[in-house]
Amino acid sequence: MKTLKFIAPIAIALFTIGNANAQKLKSFGSSIEKKIGFVKKKVPYTDVVSYLGYAAPNTEDEVKDGKKFYYIYVWVPAVAPELGLRMMSPAKKVKVKNAIKGKTFEANAKSDDYFDTYITLERSDIFTKGKVKDAASASWTVLARNDDSGEMPKQPSGRKYNSLLRYKSKTGDPLKALTRGLYRVGFTTYKKGEVKGTFVAQIGSPVKLPGVVMAKSIEELLAQMN
Repeated sequence: MKTLKFIAPIAIALFTIGNANAQKLKSFGSSIEKKIGFVKKKVPYTDVVSYLGYAAPNTEDEVKDGKKFYYIYVWVPAVAPELGLRMMSPAKKVKVKNAIKGKTFEANAKSDDYFDTYITLERSDIFTKGKVKDAASASWTVLARNDDSGEMPKQPSGRKYNSLLRYKSKTGDPLKALTRGLYRVGFTTYKKGEVKGTFVAQIGSPVKLPGVVMAKSIEELLAQMN
């Protein structure tokens, strides 16, 4: 019995430490690698913009292929050679500097809810600020998508179900180039069903892009741009 009493607190402590580590985001590395000693490490993105939000059931923006999709709109003010996108849920313990916060994040910041993230990076056919107001009629091209990434922290379940992607501009294909313009982050869950929980979404670039803004709606995006 004494042995069991001694092992139990250790097991609880290890479980707690594991969960604490699961909420810690490391620096966002680009696709560029640099050799440090005998180890290759990804060079961190120069510019990273963070968004903290809360996804509530039945507030999706669209249903695609039976899945409930939510969108975060992004204005990218200049051509970029590469964009990185990552999402982690939950985000109640995450610490990021100068994060843009969604309207419902603070009220739900302590929520234990989280979801198995699935993300897409999409570019519109809107390339000027003056046309952003017409986003409702924009055409969208999916540049990249990701479900599970081994580079991301584990979720409280112990599974690596958070997402990360890196996309390099394809100059030979106008539809797949990273131009100045309106983008959006699409997110849902891997399985069909409700999306519920806090999250942090980050967009990174290997070059400085002053003026990148993120918002849950076009109206909020326009307000930030102005």
